[in-house]
Amino acid sequence: MGRVTDLAAFSALRTPEGHALLTELRHYDPARELAVASRLRRDHPAELVSAALGQARLRQRAVAKFGADDAYRMFFTPNGVEQSTRRSVAEHRAASFARLGVRSVADLCCGVGGDALALARAGVRVLAVDRDPLTAAVARANAEVLGLAELVEVRCADVTEVDASPYDAVFVDPARRGTATGGRGRGGGRIFDPEAYSPPLSWAIDTARRAPHAALKIAPGIPHEVIPPEAEAEWISDGGDVKEAVLWFGTSPGSVRATLLPSGASLAVSAPPPAPPVRPVGRYLYEPDGAVIRAHLVAEVVRAVGGGLVDETIAYVTADELRPTPYATAYEITDVLPFHLKRLKALLREREVGVLTVKKRGSAVVPEELRRKVGPKGPNSATVFLTRVAGAPTMLVGRPATPAGRD
Repeated sequence: MGRVTDLAAFSALRTPEGHALLTELRHYDPARELAVASRLRRDHPAELVSAALGQARLRQRAVAKFGADDAYRMFFTPNGVEQSTRRSVAEHRAASFARLGVRSVADLCCGVGGDALALARAGVRVLAVDRDPLTAAVARANAEVLGLAELVEVRCADVTEVDASPYDAVFVDPARRGTATGGRGRGGGRIFDPEAYSPPLSWAIDTARRAPHAALKIAPGIPHEVIPPEAEAEWISDGGDVKEAVLWFGTSPGSVRATLLPSGASLAVSAPPPAPPVRPVGRYLYEPDGAVIRAHLVAEVVRAVGGGLVDETIAYVTADELRPTPYATAYEITDVLPFHLKRLKALLREREVGVLTVKKRGSAVVPEELRRKVGPKGPNSATVFLTRVAGAPTMLVGRPATPAGRD
């Protein structure tokens, strides 16, 4: 109940009565949904109230991706909220297309239209295609309510049957979740095999090769060995969280890039960097951004800070000097200890640490469980890294570094 699951319910939301309900529900508390539903059903059809409540919940979830101004005007499906590109990432990609001189894009597997909207706002004409009728209707409505309908043509069709040759570029965002119906409108389990994407990655790559420019959105965990040699691979993080990877065609074949939003800092290489050295833990520890790690560019951070890895299999970088870099967060290390919970508990008690941040890499310990066992108490704060150093389980205790080297 309450989910936008069919075109009739969606169409009802676009009537004046549906619009008024959605406006009224903008700030409603989901914890009071039963009472709100009972009140609204006195004056409105039960089916419309259920659809409006479901859409109100989706809009609240979508604020994190689209911002309140857009989210509370747009329409969503449950799967559409889950799979939509975050607005900041979509705007970055649209700007990348614009820098290539692209003026028109065939957006294949457009979903609810997040990328199409960003492209249109960048002045790019878009053909947005999705085979699910409800999803296509939602994408069309979103272009209309945001005033972008003149630049966005939405078509309900199988993307494998669409002729993209009239367009300067192709963007493909294959569905990476299983669905009961084969469309993008209902959610399912996450798919890890690129050939199980809908459409398969091989089809998307063949389509990209035929276009002057193309971008394929893929899961960040894609193995590097399946990336075509003529593609440029970009991993994108936003606020420190890795959001997606993109294969670009018609740009820089074979290059690898990590882009960090919102700063826009971008680290790229045209050839795999040599394996970085391993060295003892120094005064500083650098935690590379997830996009840098996924792009296999940790060696570039090592080079930038003049350091080495704490272990050949662990993406923690150590150095004796503090050299700020946008591609890693620096910590000043005060203690290097073999893994021993009682020893850590005694150290934290001695230093009156009550706020404990636990990070791990290469350790099976659950941070919440460790925090419970050591029971931090006191006015001070610390960060503990559970990792391996030269193959041995190790605890590194420290704090965020400052240019002065102290809090």
